[in-house]
Amino acid sequence: MNDSKLPIVNNGPNRPSRRSFLRGAAIAATGVGAVAAALSPLGEIVGEFDLEAWLQQHYKELSPEALKEVLARLEQDAKRTYGVDVRVKDVKPQPNTKYAYALNLGVCVGCRKCAYACQKENNVSRSPGMQYIRVLEMDKGGVNLETANHHYDHESVPKPNKYYMPVQCHQCDNPPCTKACPVNATWKEDDGIVVVDYNWCIGCRYCEAACPYFARRFNFEKPVLPKDEINPDTAYLSNRPRSVGVMEKCTYCLHRTREGRYPACLEVCPTGARAFGNLYDPDSEIRYILENKRVFVLKEDVGTVPSFFYYFEAQS
Repeated sequence: MNDSKLPIVNNGPNRPSRRSFLRGAAIAATGVGAVAAALSPLGEIVGEFDLEAWLQQHYKELSPEALKEVLARLEQDAKRTYGVDVRVKDVKPQPNTKYAYALNLGVCVGCRKCAYACQKENNVSRSPGMQYIRVLEMDKGGVNLETANHHYDHESVPKPNKYYMPVQCHQCDNPPCTKACPVNATWKEDDGIVVVDYNWCIGCRYCEAACPYFARRFNFEKPVLPKDEINPDTAYLSNRPRSVGVMEKCTYCLHRTREGRYPACLEVCPTGARAFGNLYDPDSEIRYILENKRVFVLKEDVGTVPSFFYYFEAQS
């Protein structure tokens, strides 16, 4: 393996990568068993230490044979941990595809069904209650993120004189999160989706701090997933069960969308507020919206160039 393929960002030319550090540790300790013993304090923090996972190559460097072995190991881990047969697939980006999302704020009622469906579809930890989608409640008349409330708890929605803005990962064309990662554990794919290699993530949370949309989540403790609620249809870079101490985020349900299905959040929306599609397809709904509606992006001034658009259009 050539570590030169994976430069460490902003850490100096002589700082070792995670792989080279572990390799050096292995040589110094004269044996894998000694390395595991040396790293045992980490195991006390994050749970049972999986040395094989730590020694795994970066996703981009895995050969087809090695990737097949990794997927099989992850399926075995899920079976052992949750007692469920989980399929972990590797779904590649489709050619001539750039995904984008549009959301009509004029019809969103703030029901949060999108957030709950996302949590279920993506095997997001139930305790603590983690969600990739935040729904902001704001006063009608403008967009004021400083006074927005995403902790509202009404008996019924929408509340009079309020409107609602769901916010999730915007799959930016210029994502600051990927630049902040010191180990290249997160990157932008050819179809516009920003992904995370959970086995490569070191949990430093730099990407979380860099994201202007508060769209990344960190597993502070071992995720809780009830056996009967686990979604067994998963992908390596998407919704497979994660471990403690890693970052995770919305991936536009790439395990679904790259196979021609819609994201889970779109399918459950009761008002049809959401639209999703391929920007390169001139006949797609997303292209029609961008060409015929008055759309805007959140925090345009920060230069992230999001692939998530908003517009207002009241129900007829």
